[in-house]
Amino acid sequence: MSVQSVIAPVVVQAFLTLILLFVMAYWRFRAFRAGEVKVIDAASSNIGWPRYAAQAQRSFLNQFETPVLFYALIPLVVITKTYDVLFVALAWVWVITRIIHAFVHCTSNTLNLRFPAFLVGVVLLVIMWIMFAIRLAA
Repeated sequence: MSVQSVIAPVVVQAFLTLILLFVMAYWRFRAFRAGEVKVIDAASSNIGWPRYAAQAQRSFLNQFETPVLFYALIPLVVITKTYDVLFVALAWVWVITRIIHAFVHCTSNTLNLRFPAFLVGVVLLVIMWIMFAIRLAA
């Protein structure tokens, strides 16, 4: 198992975050252009973005919540060489749950779809941290 295979899910997660940044920027620009938001209001923290722009913003911000634990874990796993095929598979499934979560968040925002993706991702993250802790202690 190569280091690249462990880092690859991090790269995909980082690109997901960047894509969401551009989606958010696009929807905000669209809101400005349509006159739904005034440029002068953009400096306010209480700006009332249209639903589509607010969803993209929330999805982008969401990438700095639980994913931070993933970003912290991967370098630790690489440095300590406590990864294996199972760990990498879990990391990829975790990234897939983040992609699903972001897609639903930016489209229908259906909680019946979004919450299970979030929950599975959190459970996978907990499992990966437990695996790391056990392997580190062994």
